Amino acid sequence: MKMFHVVQYQPLRQIAQNSLSSMCLKLMLSRPVAFAQIWKSWFSSHTLVGNKNIILMGPPGAGKTTTGRIVGQKLDCPVIDIDDDVLETTWNMSVSEKLQDVGNEQFLEEEGKALLKFSASGSVISLTGSNPMHAAGMQHMKKNGIVVYLDVPTAVIMSRLKSMKVDRIVGQSPGISLKDILQFRKQFYKRWYDIRVLCGGDIAPEVVAEKVLDAVKRYQNSELETFISTRSSRSGRSMEKDSHKYFSDVVTEGLAPDGGLFVPERGLPKFTAGEWQSLIEATYIERAQVILERCIHPADIPASKLAEIIGTAYGENFTCSKIAPVRHLVGNQFLLELFHGPTASFKDFALQMVPHIFAYCIPRSCNYLVLVATSGDTGSAVLDGFSRLHDTDKQRIAVMNFFPEDGVSPIQKSQMIGCQKENAWSVGVKSDFDFCQTAIKQIFTNSDYTGFLTVEYGTALAAANSINWARLLPQIVYHASAYLDLVHQDIIPFGSPVDVCIPTGNFGNILSALYAKMMGIPIRKCICASNENNVLTDFIRTGVYDLRGRKLIPTFSPAVDILKSSNLERYLHLIANEDGQLVTQLYNQLENQGHFQLRKDLLEKLQQDLVAGWCSEEDCLAAIHSVYSTTGYILDTHTAVAKVVADRLQDRTCPIIISSTAHYSKFAPAILRALRIAEIKQNPLSQLHLLSSYSPLPPVHWGLLETLKKKGNEDHQVCAADMSMLMSRIETLIQNHFMKVF
Repeated sequence: MKMFHVVQYQPLRQIAQNSLSSMCLKLMLSRPVAFAQIWKSWFSSHTLVGNKNIILMGPPGAGKTTTGRIVGQKLDCPVIDIDDDVLETTWNMSVSEKLQDVGNEQFLEEEGKALLKFSASGSVISLTGSNPMHAAGMQHMKKNGIVVYLDVPTAVIMSRLKSMKVDRIVGQSPGISLKDILQFRKQFYKRWYDIRVLCGGDIAPEVVAEKVLDAVKRYQNSELETFISTRSSRSGRSMEKDSHKYFSDVVTEGLAPDGGLFVPERGLPKFTAGEWQSLIEATYIERAQVILERCIHPADIPASKLAEIIGTAYGENFTCSKIAPVRHLVGNQFLLELFHGPTASFKDFALQMVPHIFAYCIPRSCNYLVLVATSGDTGSAVLDGFSRLHDTDKQRIAVMNFFPEDGVSPIQKSQMIGCQKENAWSVGVKSDFDFCQTAIKQIFTNSDYTGFLTVEYGTALAAANSINWARLLPQIVYHASAYLDLVHQDIIPFGSPVDVCIPTGNFGNILSALYAKMMGIPIRKCICASNENNVLTDFIRTGVYDLRGRKLIPTFSPAVDILKSSNLERYLHLIANEDGQLVTQLYNQLENQGHFQLRKDLLEKLQQDLVAGWCSEEDCLAAIHSVYSTTGYILDTHTAVAKVVADRLQDRTCPIIISSTAHYSKFAPAILRALRIAEIKQNPLSQLHLLSSYSPLPPVHWGLLETLKKKGNEDHQVCAADMSMLMSRIETLIQNHFMKVF
């Protein structure tokens, strides 16, 4: 039974559901009774499931041979070293002699031919460092094996090869360094592996072998990585063993049926200090790949497909090659610049990736309409992201963006309207963001309405707001990457703590920082920065979440003009030890009475992670002016809120990373006012040209300029703050875009 064969562009879990017998489904997807039983049955004597091989791959010096012997010993199965047991036996000479005899190109060809003639089952196989460069040979090996990539930092490999007195490897020639060859080979390793194992500098072979076994065990047992609702009770979970939710399910469904938010049942993966340190020299894309592979099971998205998605998400659409650079501001304050994406806000990090994840995970038999509520930045980011899908995907996936008609900046509105495409539309609502967000939640939990859309139009609804779990994962990456950048720049040694300060409205960004901390990044405190809509600041200080008598105040930082913070629910579920009944009780009370209060023990837990402050409109503008006067750098209004709060709350005993969540170009009128520029023209494009004339740092955002230059930027739908009106707009859009099912 070929349980590990990867078919491109189709989730393994989906293949299982579509094509395997019920017996096979039970074997692959049923929940095991005990973890130890899996281990025992999986590694029964002399055999692996389906007689698959464990194939160790990596550069020369990665320790494949030694690790292979230890793994084989633990499993009591045959161990085959391709160098010693296949190539030298076939050629009747040493590998180095063969290389010297035939040269690089011919060596690779003959090495590949030897692989094609080789077959084994139920064995541990250690490849040569150059085997992955022969496509046909590797395809042959993968047919009956799980390829495990021993990912060792290049600097460590160079040091090992030097101590082994290896001065030449396959592919090396005059003028090409050993380091260049090792870097060149990485593309081949990344093409073939099923599982990656991070190996630091001083890690012992026995530890590597255990990591290999753990990684293979995880690969085999995808049913262990399930998701639960923040409002599900433990007793309810035990009774619902046949209705497990996996990553591909929660991406598709967005909101849990009971109105809660999905979270991983067993929490997030932990990285060791050595694993994080192995990523210090890595690029942003490489860090993203490693982190997300550990958060997304390959049964949902194989490593090769995930790499393709990440490469597309963080490619030429970002104006900075570092993707999320960290810039020194003043003193011990650093800015994490999150505005280099196509729509100039941190939302691009998730929303350049999530549409491709979504398109991969959803069934091909149904159309999907993605609903979004935005307080400003999410809308244009969602519209841009989904408009970049392949044409075939755009025919079955559309997006509808609801935003407060009078609650976003003029440039944000122009941007959202300008980002409309053939499968992406914006609708202005005559209300605030909280109404838009609440309306979408109610639509998702209205089973009569969603059922009607499915039956009548063959269309399902999905969410792309930060209530969708997939939105949070890419944000974990940039918080981790920022810390690693400070280590790489010799600002701090690994292990020294940092604080982070984040302008916070819906709690998703700061929650991602807390998740990065849980995964092993040494973040000390997360500082929650509010504007005058400071419900979160009050809550973090007192434990009382109170909406009674509060009205949303329009501010210069509209993306955090939020009173109901959706992702706070995930954090409360976490600190309450997954007590879904308590979370349900709190949110029912908030819905019915407009407030709730945390128990004292939970407030103490919360305050170990979080501190909070808020910033007035005057202080926000003053901070923009002050920073520009002293450094020449222009903060956007949200970053200015965080800067003000950071100045007040940091104790200066460690560096603080301030999340710069948007480009100042999106808020030109406020920026011009802060900089005390008298002439403020009403046209958004004119405002950006005026700002550009001051040669600011960073420069005016090119993507915004291009969007605002497009004609027809005033065309969009507007509707009243009425649920039936919103539902009518949704149905009309479905009728116009998708073929009706008769």
